[in-house]
Amino acid sequence: MMIATPWRHAVPLLVGGLLLVGCSKEVPASSEKLVTANVPGAPPGADADAAAKDARSSDVRQKDDLIEFSYAYPREAARIPEVAAWLDNDRATKRDALVAAAKGDKAAAERGGFPYRTNSHLQTWKVVTDTPRFLSLSADIATYAGGAHGMTSFDTLIWDRNHRKLLKPLDLFVGGEAFDAAIREPFCTGIKRAKAAKGIVAEGTSGGPFAKCPPASAQTIWLGSSDGRHLDRLTIAIAPYEIGPFAEGSYKINVPVDGALSQAAKAEFARDFRSASQK
Repeated sequence: MMIATPWRHAVPLLVGGLLLVGCSKEVPASSEKLVTANVPGAPPGADADAAAKDARSSDVRQKDDLIEFSYAYPREAARIPEVAAWLDNDRATKRDALVAAAKGDKAAAERGGFPYRTNSHLQTWKVVTDTPRFLSLSADIATYAGGAHGMTSFDTLIWDRNHRKLLKPLDLFVGGEAFDAAIREPFCTGIKRAKAAKGIVAEGTSGGPFAKCPPASAQTIWLGSSDGRHLDRLTIAIAPYEIGPFAEGSYKINVPVDGALSQAAKAEFARDFRSASQK
């Protein structure tokens, strides 16, 4: 399996001292008890009744004096044993790492005689698209490990049903350089427009730490579909500090899927892409 594991944005959960696990196996809805109030990604007004209808989703949350942790993924992922197993392992790895780091920070705080600030990792996976061949997932992650502020990052995951294999989006292309070349102009233009929308004038081509347009392949790639059959949507998620200072926040740049991008795809995936001009 070849999966990248970045970090992102979520919402703090008030579940004092409890660890709640949503089921990742196919079980009757009546046996599943989840709480959707304050769950990252839940729509306003969501309640336990809504969660009962989503019985196959997985939602793990813990909040105590040491850590705040949440990790959720949707029923579409939970229904696929290989995907659920990977996500469950990723969840356990992230939680273990958080606990270990938090214990170290708390011990250091006690030795130094200063207050310990609860460390956190809040991660929510969502469905980008679910086509006959691919299940494409995106994740927003928010972390805090002391210091002046937390950090936002992103992750991505694709399940290829034809080969029953987990992929990274770049695995669908002949290489990172080909992917970057195919979308560089609209991607860099998209960054300038996104910055302008925030009232930020993009730095020039020389000078300054954020003057250059970064390679899209180094960011988080989300592949989506508008017709439920072909991959015809592309979003590049960019974490803070990548193209601007922390105060600018993160960016999500939509890039058109065109013939150039389709040609950059590997032969076995070329038919899965469809540009706007082909509709």
